[in-house]
Amino acid sequence: MRQDSAIGIDIGGTHLRAARVAPDGAIEARARASSDRDPAVVVERIAHLIEAVDQPGVVRIGIGVPGRVDFASGRVLSGGYVDLSGTDLRGLLEARFGRPVVVDNDCSMALVAESAVGAARGRHSAVMLTIGTGIGGAVMDEGRIVRGRGAAGQLGHVGVDPAGRPCLCGRRGCVETVSSGTALGVHIREAGLPPETTAAELLGRRADGDAKARAVLMSWAGPLRLAIDSLVAVHDPEVVVLGGGLGAAAAAALDGIEVPASWYHSPVVPAQLGDDAGVIGAALLLPPGTRNGGKKRVVLVNGVPASGKSTVAQAISQAAGWPLLSLDTVKTPFLDEIEGVDRPFNRRLGRASLRALFELVREAPAGTGVVIDAWFGFQPHAFTAELLALSGADEFAEVWCTAPPEVIGERYLARVGSRSAAHPGAEYVPELVALARRAEPLRFGPVVEVDTRAPADPDALWREVADRWTAPVRHHQHQGEEASSP
Repeated sequence: MRQDSAIGIDIGGTHLRAARVAPDGAIEARARASSDRDPAVVVERIAHLIEAVDQPGVVRIGIGVPGRVDFASGRVLSGGYVDLSGTDLRGLLEARFGRPVVVDNDCSMALVAESAVGAARGRHSAVMLTIGTGIGGAVMDEGRIVRGRGAAGQLGHVGVDPAGRPCLCGRRGCVETVSSGTALGVHIREAGLPPETTAAELLGRRADGDAKARAVLMSWAGPLRLAIDSLVAVHDPEVVVLGGGLGAAAAAALDGIEVPASWYHSPVVPAQLGDDAGVIGAALLLPPGTRNGGKKRVVLVNGVPASGKSTVAQAISQAAGWPLLSLDTVKTPFLDEIEGVDRPFNRRLGRASLRALFELVREAPAGTGVVIDAWFGFQPHAFTAELLALSGADEFAEVWCTAPPEVIGERYLARVGSRSAAHPGAEYVPELVALARRAEPLRFGPVVEVDTRAPADPDALWREVADRWTAPVRHHQHQGEEASSP
């Protein structure tokens, strides 16, 4: 029995859906009930759904709610067909089930799911519009849902026509008034087509050259194109995902609309998870205030002396906003204070300093991210594996810094005069060049290799690192030989 599953609830106008979901997004159990306008009825049915899929290993419950939600407090601010704004949904369910309950807008939940296991997988920034009866939306930046003061992402109310149709929000010309499922019905009626005409039929007729179908689709999807273009100009996402019951049809309709050349462009793709997106995202979304998904993470910036790793480590620290722990920062003050340090003592001090760095990581709270700058090859691989286990890190990534051996030798020689006298001098350069020729990364997992002759792009480097998280090796068997080190 798993001990880390979560339950996701998706509240819709027609159905209430529940699922028990594994951390990798796999659905383990499902349940469904009809929805209702009465909040008390909805809460009770949600409770029964939770009971239907619950098991002892479930660690939390997530609920996607249509309408505006203050994520931090879990308060529902407004609703549609199911209006839970006067209900303490989180409080009621936490009291009943004794587990943390996360409440968020249903579109945010869908984007969490699509970014984890769907159409936006592997992307760090995305915009999602869900097209159904109305239009909902969510924005993700640097892997996090954008919330503003608490309820950002009401993308159905992006304006596309100041003199347009009135919207329920109190304004005119919102994209929801012309590009939602409800609006498509209006366009079909105004074109004199049978009211049962579907988006799929319109797409087929457009492909056959039907001018009326093309005009209806242009009236429906043209304003959506304008809204997407505005969102792309503001957010510059890696991808725009169209979900909801009409998401795929809207994406297909957009394919028939010419896009003018612009500075701003992002690919538009249909969502992949269908009705499962809401329950998967609700289960995967972590409670407010949880950093790094609650995981303690370490970036190991590795490379021989003078390989340029300090510059790379600083760039990653800057992009991630994480503290930088450097082996030299810990070790050098001792070298400055202790007289007569020889290379064996220097190496012992380096070993102790390296352990101190990982002890600091161990003391940090869950969700902490740290960048460690060190040459890890001066100790056996098993020692570093032991330190990773000691640190309590849930995930790590290795960055390997390299340059031609001769360049590394020249760099070391250029900085000899500014280094502590306890460090080897110019006589070490031939040994270092030989070391650089044979040195290898730890390779406990995927490695990001950086040629340090080129200037570091902090944001691009961080994005690459963030795709390489690996669980630490708890019992690594490789017993590598110690490499040469100052």
